[in-house]
Amino acid sequence: MTRISCRAVLFDLDGVLVDSTPAVERVWAGWAAEHGFDSQTVTHMAHGRPSISTIRDLLPNGDVETENREVERREIEDVAGVVPLPGTLEVLAALPQHRWTIVTSCTRRLAEVRLRAAGLPVPAKMVTSTDIANGKPHPEPYLKGAAALGIAASDCIVIEDAGAGIRSGKAAGARVIALRTTSPEEELRAAGADWFANDCSEIIPDVSSGLDPYFLDLHD
Repeated sequence: MTRISCRAVLFDLDGVLVDSTPAVERVWAGWAAEHGFDSQTVTHMAHGRPSISTIRDLLPNGDVETENREVERREIEDVAGVVPLPGTLEVLAALPQHRWTIVTSCTRRLAEVRLRAAGLPVPAKMVTSTDIANGKPHPEPYLKGAAALGIAASDCIVIEDAGAGIRSGKAAGARVIALRTTSPEEELRAAGADWFANDCSEIIPDVSSGLDPYFLDLHD
């Protein structure tokens, strides 16, 4: 067991708290086929980044805003199979509400739809792609997540499943637990993760003392 001290926890959404992989793959595979791209390549590119970044990379001369709205519309409509990942409910219930939030590359509308589909709470100070100028792997998302809680990023633990998100958290000055839910461990390790777990069921918050900082017990 590894004991980790922190003052707040910043969660990614897809692949960390919810399993939206089937829906994401369906939407991006359809979009890729319509534009003549390889669906597997596009789906991998899109993971952990704002969708508009992927679209801009693939269609530099296209109507990026229109394409992005269409991808978002399809993702909002497709929530079949969106469920909480193991341990999610328990971890969120154990943490003080003012000491955790979500930092996601989804738009706010999409994030709220997926959280509700999975039966998870929507935090009041969630940071989404709607709230930032620079998406992951830029540090801005996790810097804003920490600031929303009034905690220095260096006192936060980021929980991520994608290389771009890990790099964002590390660049913000946070420490990162990487989950092996969607990416191979070598990719997570190369991105700079500090610790590894299979999913949130291996992360046990210990806030029994009521004191700050809190502890996360990592069982891997």
